[in-house]
Parts: sequence; C-alpha cells; structure tokens
Amino acid sequence: MKTRLLMTSAAIALMALGGCVTNSSPGFEAGPAPRMEDGVATTTAALYESAPGSQELAAKAKGMLVFPRVIDGGVIVGGEYGRGALIVDGRAVGSYKVTSISLGLQAGLQSQSLVLMFMSQEALDRFTRDNTWTAGADASVAIGRVGANGRLETVNESGVIAFALTNAGVMAGARVDGTRISKVSS
Repeated sequence: MKTRLLMTSAAIALMALGGCVTNSSPGFEAGPAPRMEDGVATTTAALYESAPGSQELAAKAKGMLVFPRVIDGGVIVGGEYGRGALIVDGRAVGSYKVTSISLGLQAGLQSQSLVLMFMSQEALDRFTRDNTWTAGADASVAIGRVGANGRLETVNESGVIAFALTNAGVMAGARVDGTRISKVSS
C-alpha cells in the first residue's frame, strides 16, 4: 500500500512539473516523437563529442545500453523514467526502461541521457540473463568522468561504465546506484 502511494505521488509530481523542464538531453529534440534509433545515434554522438576517449571505450565494449531521454524529478518523492535500447555489434538487440524512486528533500525536474557500457562479456551476460537489473546491486557501476585535461579519467574497463549527459555534456557527480533497468517485452 505504501509503495503504491509513493509511486502515485511520484507520478503526480512528475506530471505537475512536466512543463518546468528547462534543459533537454542531447538525445531528444522538441517536436514529433523521435524514433529510438535516432535518439540512440544522437546520444552516442553527443557522448563522443563531450567526452574525448569515449568512442574508443565504446569500441571495446561488448554492449552499450543507451537511454536518449531520462526524466528525473519530484517533490519530496522523486522518480526517474526513460526508455532505451541495448546495442550489441552495432545493432539494437532489445528495448529497456529505466526507473527509480527516491525519498527526501528534493524539488524539480530534469532531463538527461544515460549510456551504460558493458566492458566484458561477463558483465553483458549478467545484465541480459534476467529481465530486471539494478545498478549497484546486480553489478558495480563506475561513473565515466572527464578530467581537468578534457579526457576521460582512468576507469575500470572490466565491468560497467555509466555516463550521464545533459545539454551541457557529461554530467559531473552523476549517480546511478539503485537505478532499476527492466527489459520491455516486444
């Protein structure tokens, strides 16, 4: 009952704040609903431009999960939602949604893009094995950061690396632990 009340409150807060978004993620343009493929291409291009070295990192990845637009916000009760695609060997192999809920002092709404790179076959297999996966619980996720020199800081290339992007580029201080990702049935 409490979970249902929290989810309803989060949904109402997100709808109420829906007109307050002031920034857009690089994978979403205003106008008619973009095709997922277009959003994925735009998001990855924005990542490669804002984080030098990320394209080389992506070339090493066994798979990439790209969410062109993730809406995050709330008042007291917060939530996050977005849809994306798993890319393996250059093609989409599955549709996924990202969700999370949080409690605490918060108010506002933002849009961002989220990219997760699975750097080993083991990490990709763990992700695809189940229909639901939670960052930080089912796998450790390193946040990709751009250093003072404008290049990616050294990251552990054996697990999962996440990048959060806003219209200003790679987001500093991003957090993905607790983010729940579920396979969307076709």
